[in-house]
Amino acid sequence: MSLFADPPRHRRRPSLTPMIDVVFLLLVFFMLASRFGLDSVVDMTLAAGGGTYDGPPRLVEVLPEGLRLNGIAIDDGALNGAMERLTTSPDDVIVLRGGEGTTLQRIVTIGGLLREGGHPRTVLIE
Repeated sequence: MSLFADPPRHRRRPSLTPMIDVVFLLLVFFMLASRFGLDSVVDMTLAAGGGTYDGPPRLVEVLPEGLRLNGIAIDDGALNGAMERLTTSPDDVIVLRGGEGTTLQRIVTIGGLLREGGHPRTVLIE
């Protein structure tokens, strides 16, 4: 050993900080790029004036806790049966109106109930 030799150097452990940063960046990327849940299309027309309407009135007022068909209270389960009496074909238009305090999800649920019952043409009014 010489008198002017450098003292022995201790090996430095590699830093894990850059690797952790990369892992977090990848995590954020995949969270933003992923799709959580299913998208569905709600085929519902918004009434904007004009158009034709034939037959008896078919106004379904969707309330937070029930329904009214042409002003008469009706259960959700009886809606499609009542629509059968008011429509002549599946192309007949049914008008939906949300009552005060009704959520959009409730209106979409009733629209889906009508579609399942064979009434795909609904119009949403304010």
